[in-house]
Amino acid sequence: REAVDFCRYYALLARRHFAQPEELPGPTGESNRLQLAGRGPFACISPWNFPLSIFVGQVAAAFAAGNAVVAKPAEQTPLVGALAVRLLRESGVPADALAFLPGRGETVGAALVAEPRTAGVCFTGSTATARAIQRSLAAREGPLVPLIAETGGLNAMLVDSSALAEQVVADVLASAFDSAGQRCSALRVLCLQEEIAPRVIEILAGATAELRMGDPARLSTDVGPVIDADALEMLQRHAARMEREAQRLCEAKLPAELAGGLFFAPRAYELASLEGIDREVFGPILHVVRFRSSELEAMVDAINAKGYGLTMGIHSRIEETVERVRRRARVGNLYVNRNMIGATVGVQPFGGEGLSGTGPKAGGPHYLFRFATERTFTVNTAAAGGNAALLSSAG
Repeated sequence: REAVDFCRYYALLARRHFAQPEELPGPTGESNRLQLAGRGPFACISPWNFPLSIFVGQVAAAFAAGNAVVAKPAEQTPLVGALAVRLLRESGVPADALAFLPGRGETVGAALVAEPRTAGVCFTGSTATARAIQRSLAAREGPLVPLIAETGGLNAMLVDSSALAEQVVADVLASAFDSAGQRCSALRVLCLQEEIAPRVIEILAGATAELRMGDPARLSTDVGPVIDADALEMLQRHAARMEREAQRLCEAKLPAELAGGLFFAPRAYELASLEGIDREVFGPILHVVRFRSSELEAMVDAINAKGYGLTMGIHSRIEETVERVRRRARVGNLYVNRNMIGATVGVQPFGGEGLSGTGPKAGGPHYLFRFATERTFTVNTAAAGGNAALLSSAG
């Protein structure tokens, strides 16, 4: 559905902004028009966790702005990308306007970024890879080209004492453990005001224990596997560290028959402070910290200081508290009294700032402009009119 939404939304923006030059105001006797045009071949490098929607969204945006595309899917999910390209070509996309280039990031992806004919890069993935792409583009000779990057986040949810504990837990479970925590927007740090923390933790522990793990194709399954063995190993290493440095609050049950697969039981750890976590842990591990009511602004500042700025959640029934956080937070998407996942195209444009991306936001009204170049056309209409009269009388 999201892939379809991207296609429809970017087509709407293309008709609105690219079909005709935009007339700009100017002095009397002068005509000014602004025309948007494609930059040239775009490299679209998409992630494995949304192997259809983000893949199609990147390609559709580049097309809508007038560019050809070389699409490189994540190495874990090339078949989804291959099928998407087949469907796009069957729908009428010219074969020479869309190339499909699967392969490893450090080889195929790196060569694609370094290629002098690449006129722009659209990337979704890790912050480390985005930095590598940025360095590669900076080292290239020739024209300066744009990088449109959406990366990860150390996404926090702040909960004050006025919040409804049951609603908080329902939204925490969805935000932290849906898709096995493998969303860019997924909740990583739950910040609980100390007065409500015991109640929320109690309910969270009971609810986490009830989560069912297994085949995600089954309606009874709550949490499926992680993407590959490398991801599982990373989560196991981080969990081992948390066992030493933090207090485990809860953990889902991992059925014996799943022990040999790529399953990691969702769990939560309480840390003494935010200092215990400084990077994104991509999977179903939730970190919990407590704060005093007087420390709300300090907590937001500490989150900001980590450098990430993708998503944040607030649970509070006090409008003043929500507004205090909104004014202070430096994040791309801020959600109040709801979960932190599932941004809707055209309604909640998605993307972050700082270590979480460059902007503009995917699925938003400004996204296509970054894929395009602007050309202004100015005509002295008074001179043009005089010349026309002159030529007429001479004829």
